Amino acid sequence: MDMEGTYRIPAPREEVWKALNDPDILRECIPGCESLEMTSPTEMQAAVTSKIGPVKAKFKGTVTLQDLNPPESYTIVGEGKGGVAGFAKGSAGVHLTQEGDETVLTYTAKAQVGGKLAQLGSRLIDSTARKMADEFFGSFSEKVGASGAQQDTLDPGVASEAKRIATEHLPEDAVNALHDAEAAVEHAVEEVYHKAEDALHDVEEGYHKAEEKLEVAAGKGAYGGPMVWGLVALGALIIVLALMS
Repeated sequence: MDMEGTYRIPAPREEVWKALNDPDILRECIPGCESLEMTSPTEMQAAVTSKIGPVKAKFKGTVTLQDLNPPESYTIVGEGKGGVAGFAKGSAGVHLTQEGDETVLTYTAKAQVGGKLAQLGSRLIDSTARKMADEFFGSFSEKVGASGAQQDTLDPGVASEAKRIATEHLPEDAVNALHDAEAAVEHAVEEVYHKAEDALHDVEEGYHKAEEKLEVAAGKGAYGGPMVWGLVALGALIIVLALMS
C-alpha cells in the first residue's frame, strides 16, 4: 500500500521541523494515539487504538526516525502489534520546502498489515490508512500554523504593559531628554501659531487701510466712480479671504 500527499503550513520550516520531532505535538495529532514517549533522540514508544472496519485493536510499537537531514527531511519507520488483530508496519518519507512565509510538507508512505487485519481486504485498509494520514497531517498543519500565528501576533495589552515597564526603567537622563523633546515641540507649535496670528493681523490691517483709501477715491469719482471701486474692493476682499484660508 503506497500513499502520498502535500500540505501547505503557514509557518517557517524550522518551526515545522521542530514540531515533527516533538512527541507532545505528534501525540495530539495522531488519530487514536494514547501515548507517545521519546526513548532516545531517534526512537519513540507508541500506543494507538485504531478501528479498521469491524476490527478494533490497540497497537503498541516503536517509531524510529531515520535519514535525518534537518530541517529538510527525514524518514519515519514504525511497527506495531495488535494481538489477535495482527500487526501493522510501514515507513513515511517527509520533505519540507520553504516557500515565502510558508512551508510545503510532502510525504510518501508505504505500509502493510498482517493477521486478521489482512483479511479485511486491501480496499478497506487503503481507505482507512489514507483517512488516518489525512487526519494526522491535516491536524498537524493546523496546530503548527496556529502556533506560528500566535507567536507573530503581540497582544495590544502586553505591548502597552511592556512600554510602561520599559519607561519606568529608563535611565533618568533618557527620561529628561524625552521631556525636553516634548517641551521643544510644544514651544515650536506655539511659535508658529503666534506668527500666523501676526501675519493674519497685518493682512486685515492692510485691507482696512486699502478700503479706506478706496472709499475716499470713490467719493471723489476717481477712476470710474463708486461702482468700479466697489468691484475693486470686492476683488480685494476675495483675495484676502483666500490668503486667510
